[in-house]
Amino acid sequence: MRRTFEDLVAEAEAAPVEGWDFSWLDGRAGEERPSWGYARLLAERMAGASAALDVQTGGGEVLAGLPVLAPVTVATESWPPNVPVAAARLRARGAALVADDDEPRLPFRSGVFDLVCSRHPVRTWWAEIARVLRPGGTYLSQKVGPRSVFELAEFFLGPLDGSARVPEAAGAEAEAAGLTVVDLRGERLRMEFHDVGAVVYFLRKVIWIVPGFTVERHRARLRDLHDRIESEGPFVAHSSRFLIEARRPE
Repeated sequence: MRRTFEDLVAEAEAAPVEGWDFSWLDGRAGEERPSWGYARLLAERMAGASAALDVQTGGGEVLAGLPVLAPVTVATESWPPNVPVAAARLRARGAALVADDDEPRLPFRSGVFDLVCSRHPVRTWWAEIARVLRPGGTYLSQKVGPRSVFELAEFFLGPLDGSARVPEAAGAEAEAAGLTVVDLRGERLRMEFHDVGAVVYFLRKVIWIVPGFTVERHRARLRDLHDRIESEGPFVAHSSRFLIEARRPE
């Protein structure tokens, strides 16, 4: 039996969105993963690190999921709902969380980390990354690329400017901060949303896709989307990701 629009929306609106675990969407939405395997690459770099920093760790899921952490591992997070989630998860792995406001300066001395990482940071403060890295240290990050999930964002907001988050611009900023870019590549990846509840949950959690999203404010377009999925099948969008690895010269 097909569930009603009201039931799907109410269920998604009541679901908790703390942390960065998307398992609530299992069977209701899906997204291809980048071919480079960020978690695998990070695990390789982490295994050889003595001091590591994960910037904007979210709920700490990626960091806590690594098989081995550096002897000294710390993370930062600024979004209040994520802080207690990440703190508890990382404490269990012997890592520390620092709650900060995600603005320069990073709350660490210069030249203390041989690995700095970040998955999907909202913004990258390149000069600060370069400052806290030791000579020869590595920055590894998977970032959101240009026009990511724009099909969904534009369904609610209309045409948007897609010129931001260009990989080449990130590479230029890294070089300008004194780092040497050793890897830079990007991919577009298919996403499917199988019901309107999945969309509601996703937009509540990934708050920058449709800024200020609420069910009440966007109910009419949500109803249109529900009707479209019911008649045409899954709503298809494409995420955009790029990998950048940079090193501080010796």
